[in-house]
Amino acid sequence: MSSAPLPRRLLLTPGPLSVASATRAAMLTDYGSREESFLALTGSIRSRLEALAGAGDSHVCVPIQGSGTFAVEATLGTLLRPTDMLLILANGVYGRRMAEICRRLGRPHQVMEFPETEPVSAKALDDALAASPHMTHVSVVWCETTSGILNPLDDIAHVAAARGKKLIVDAISAFGALPLDLSTLPAEAVVGSANKCLEGVPGLAFVLADKATLSAAAGNCPSLSLDLHDQWTGFTKTGQWRFTPPTHVIAALDQALITLEAEGGPAARLLRYSRNRDRLVEAMTRLGFEPLLPLSLQSPIIVSFHMPSAPDFCFSTFYHLLEKRQVVIYPGKLTQGETFRMGCIGDLDIADMERAVAMVAEVLGTMKREKIKC
Repeated sequence: MSSAPLPRRLLLTPGPLSVASATRAAMLTDYGSREESFLALTGSIRSRLEALAGAGDSHVCVPIQGSGTFAVEATLGTLLRPTDMLLILANGVYGRRMAEICRRLGRPHQVMEFPETEPVSAKALDDALAASPHMTHVSVVWCETTSGILNPLDDIAHVAAARGKKLIVDAISAFGALPLDLSTLPAEAVVGSANKCLEGVPGLAFVLADKATLSAAAGNCPSLSLDLHDQWTGFTKTGQWRFTPPTHVIAALDQALITLEAEGGPAARLLRYSRNRDRLVEAMTRLGFEPLLPLSLQSPIIVSFHMPSAPDFCFSTFYHLLEKRQVVIYPGKLTQGETFRMGCIGDLDIADMERAVAMVAEVLGTMKREKIKC
């Protein structure tokens, strides 16, 4: 007698995510990287991502193989010259990762640190730029998933523009849900990824870069494979990828974009994610877990919770017992304080969040009843 099938796995993470069955099914078709149907697929994805961002004629979409970090490194390596100076606004791991990239690339930079539980201050940025006119660029992580906090992108962008500085935005965890319009937002480059709010699968990232800046960036990048200018030039001339593309991942993103449009676009997706977050926070709070951030600062992407102070609570046991019940969460990444994280994005709705929290309650009961320790 066969056992009952396991319930669908719920990935409550910032990506990879639970994806729709149609997105997975799209990967069953094999494509050659030079065939016309695949080149048309690439061109369509680029155009649709530009449209999602309100790129108009000013910005162009350049996809690149790899995770979002690959695209961040490609952006910093290509658009920054050795004579430029980047001010990195950091209130989490991913802002600090930009600094590590610049250090390895030999790009001059300074880091302006903010507490991980506070948003970046546009006023502090303005003061810093007034005192440091030699800065040429500013960078910020829009949704810093270290904590789940949202940074005030519009305010930061307009301060940078007023001071004559170019802005680079890590929108990896926000693109596809949070509103973005490059016709009004002054940004030189915005970085996104297929496997976050677009609900594709890992292996593809992209940059929406100012066309004039990109045109002038020939020869800047010290990397062959991460040269954003050369990648764009290849698409412009032939429509082809310079190196082997992740064909199945691109097919999945094509379907994911169709699904996004059918849902009602980023606004509808943001509403679903916000409802997921609200239900998650409400239910976890009832179980005794304390959110790290107040709701006013909390993104709809991922929520950090304080680790329970009870001496018999063991996170590794908690994590693995949830995983056995097909619910996958994330450890914390804060440099101060013990936390864990639960994502609200992906092919999830309120019923999925309720199922996940029900499994949390069941695991807590099991740990207490059986006195399970690490």
